[in-house]
Amino acid sequence: MRRILILTSLFSFVLSAPAQTTVFARGADISWCTEMEADGRVFRNAEGTEMELFALMKQIGMTAIRLRVWVNPTKYGYGAWCDKADVLAKAKRAHAQGLDLMIDFHYSDFFADPGTQNTPLDWVDYPMDQLKTAMTEHTRDMLQALKGEGIEPRWVQVGNETNSGMLNPLGKIEWNKSGTARYTNYVALSNAGYDAVKEVLPDAQVIIHLGGTENAKWFFTDFKAAGGKFDMIGLSHYPTTAEWNSSSSLATHSNINAAKYVSEAIETFHVPVMICETGFESWRPEVASEVMHDLMSRMKSIPQCAGVFYWEPEVDGQWKPAYYQQLGWGAYGMGAFTTDGRPTKALDAFAADVSGITTVQNNNDSPTSWYDLQGRLLTRPTKGLLIMKRGQETKKIMSN
Repeated sequence: MRRILILTSLFSFVLSAPAQTTVFARGADISWCTEMEADGRVFRNAEGTEMELFALMKQIGMTAIRLRVWVNPTKYGYGAWCDKADVLAKAKRAHAQGLDLMIDFHYSDFFADPGTQNTPLDWVDYPMDQLKTAMTEHTRDMLQALKGEGIEPRWVQVGNETNSGMLNPLGKIEWNKSGTARYTNYVALSNAGYDAVKEVLPDAQVIIHLGGTENAKWFFTDFKAAGGKFDMIGLSHYPTTAEWNSSSSLATHSNINAAKYVSEAIETFHVPVMICETGFESWRPEVASEVMHDLMSRMKSIPQCAGVFYWEPEVDGQWKPAYYQQLGWGAYGMGAFTTDGRPTKALDAFAADVSGITTVQNNNDSPTSWYDLQGRLLTRPTKGLLIMKRGQETKKIMSN
């Protein structure tokens, strides 16, 4: 008999968008969307009807949106995308759909990541005190602009994938120093951002974000000992084809190991943990669906795991910003939309409210009918999110 994961809560047999929840965030970072729209891209639901992207995200099942903030991307040469005005425009669209909001400060003019933490061009000659002031003012300015529109982000990231620090070279973690001394400048800058967030949004949860779930325990042990402030740990987790369901301790991109590292971080530091970025190969949507269902189930079963955000699902593996041509970058290959603007099966897992999952054996003798999410009768249960009807009982289930 097929083993299935059955949701403990009952669902009426109505094929509508799932209700929002703030207990476990199902989110997406769609910061590229305005740039894509300016490039002529349109977005459609699974049936092919053109839709406004934020409304489509809500229909898919997302409860939250993440937006990155750059300081002066125009001066850097990229263009006015992810600057204050662009972020504000996108935040209004998210707010209009009732979606929770995460603001992701990169404190750079372009992408910040574990290996790249460039100081904004306008700030490069600042000494530490002036750099802290600039960071504080930038943070406060963006958040006050949002608050002035009646938008209060639920989460704010102070830095993006800050494994090596931020605002290099002054804020770089100095590995040539011993103990917590190597964190001194980074912590001073990070705490300036933390304090600026709390000044404007006292109830927002401040996230410190790292690339790689395996990095949480060692990083936050030293970061906290050095006086670093945080309300939540944010982690990036990008499963690979070879590792995604491996139980090997060497499989750093395994969902199994990611869940282990998340649980360890929660138990060690007594704060919630969020998967702020995930994704899988856009050209393998069937596998991506399995990976995301598996990841979502594992994370939702962990107390104090605060949610999962898919990074830039609206891309198709072919679109790339015009600016990338001069950088020699290829198109981002871990989105979850087709070339004609429709969501793929990779996002099916975000439609499922997987609270209270238990594993049971399907050995009930009562006649059982199976339907897909479009209400079509199935001859047998298939993998993925389905609707099961047995007598008077109707449940949404995830079949494996």
